[in-house]
Amino acid sequence: MDPRTFNGLEEDDYLHNPEPRKERINSSGHIFTGRGLVNLGCLLILVGSIVVLFCGYPIISWLNKPQQSYLNGFGLGGTNRTGQVPDIPGIRGLIDRDTPQEVRTKSDYVTGKKWQLVFSDEFNTEGRFFYPGDDPYWEAVDLHYWATGNKEWYDPKAITTRNGSLEIQLSNQTNHGLNYTGGMLQSWNKFCFTGGLVEASVMLPGYNNVRGLWPAIWAMGNLGRAGYGASLDGMWPYSYDACDVGTVNNQTIGQEPAAALEGNDPYNNGALSFQPGQRLSRCTCPGESHLGPLHDNGEYVGRSAPEIDMFEAQVFGDRVAGVSQSCQWAPMNWKYQTDGTYDTADPTLSRNNSYSGGVYQQATSVVTATDQTAFEFSGGNYALYGFQYKPGFGDAYISWVANGKTSWTLHQSLLGPDPVVGISDRAIPQEPMYLIMNLGMSSGFGEIEFDKLTFPSTMRVDWIRVYQDPNAINIGCDPSAFPTSAYISQYQEAYANPDLTTWVDDYKQVFPKNKLLEQC
Repeated sequence: MDPRTFNGLEEDDYLHNPEPRKERINSSGHIFTGRGLVNLGCLLILVGSIVVLFCGYPIISWLNKPQQSYLNGFGLGGTNRTGQVPDIPGIRGLIDRDTPQEVRTKSDYVTGKKWQLVFSDEFNTEGRFFYPGDDPYWEAVDLHYWATGNKEWYDPKAITTRNGSLEIQLSNQTNHGLNYTGGMLQSWNKFCFTGGLVEASVMLPGYNNVRGLWPAIWAMGNLGRAGYGASLDGMWPYSYDACDVGTVNNQTIGQEPAAALEGNDPYNNGALSFQPGQRLSRCTCPGESHLGPLHDNGEYVGRSAPEIDMFEAQVFGDRVAGVSQSCQWAPMNWKYQTDGTYDTADPTLSRNNSYSGGVYQQATSVVTATDQTAFEFSGGNYALYGFQYKPGFGDAYISWVANGKTSWTLHQSLLGPDPVVGISDRAIPQEPMYLIMNLGMSSGFGEIEFDKLTFPSTMRVDWIRVYQDPNAINIGCDPSAFPTSAYISQYQEAYANPDLTTWVDDYKQVFPKNKLLEQC
């Protein structure tokens, strides 16, 4: 169609006939109209809100939050340098509020004197976890316990609280290339005690007639952290404060004493010791790296990481379940034999452990038949275990408790000098001790009946409590007589990195010079 033939205007022609001069935007206008100001204000509010949300709010929250006082401390949960926590709302105290009043004092097992509760955990709060930072007193480790050849990886996820008990589970879940997952809970550098009575109400895992599980509750000196090999090298299981051959590598100088070279560990050519020597010994040369304190004659106090085992449970050859209750020692007696007999309460229930030691430790140990109904799949009851001890020399002792009764007592006099191998008295542990609870497996501990075990299996702890003589209260991980915090801070990587297995080769540190070896 040819537009030239159109005869006139159509109704909508105005839409197609713009007049630029008339309809152009008025360039003389501005935004400061009512509508413009509203639009600009909305944009400013939006931008300001975003800035406050992502920048201002975190700063304001940090400035206004209540600042917790750590009381010159370095521990988690507000613990101070002695391992104590103030009674502040929201922070659990040393004594669990759920601990019944009637058990806050207890007659000790040796003298019958009333002792005072100084620490407790009833585990009544549902769903607790123990990852680093979760709890003021406990921490679950995340590592392979290689030193004893364990089959499992210790993972914090294996530990929680349920139905009023602590649960430590061993499962057949693959973890870090291992076929099993277990758990280990420690109070290392958080809660420690020196002397006293430790008790726990425990349901052991599995069946009472199937071998292979390794449940344990024990204590170790705070200068060694279980599972962290470098921290333990030259520290565990010494409990020694003398300057003699007991402090040196292999308990020998040259080929002396001859008794330390033959007739001892049959699996290691009769050698007595493969220990590297006591790292922080009384023989340490002046000015070397030793945290002290000092004796009156200027010699260092021998320091270490001793071990006391409340129990390690297993099923024996007669298919009767029992608990091994022990203390580990270095330096070692000739042939790992103490000077005397153990004080066993009931010989019908308890007997000397056939294992007395090897090149890395001497063991004083008694095996006691336990309550056969206090197992997860055999009765489901709880039994009472514990140990009571007085640190030091002379009248010092350790008494163990099984089934709620004293099972046996070790007197310090049995750990006297041994002239055959040239060593002196060993002390009932004087170091501040921390608590450990774990469930794992190792063929080094005993036969594992894989075809009969049930997974998962769970050790349950209804409660754990620590009592002390009211005239000898000594709690905390850094007591003045046996300090630990400065040394741990100086060598903190040894206590934080489980991949460092030795002090010298892995951690690249040196043992302090020893004056007995004429190194000063």
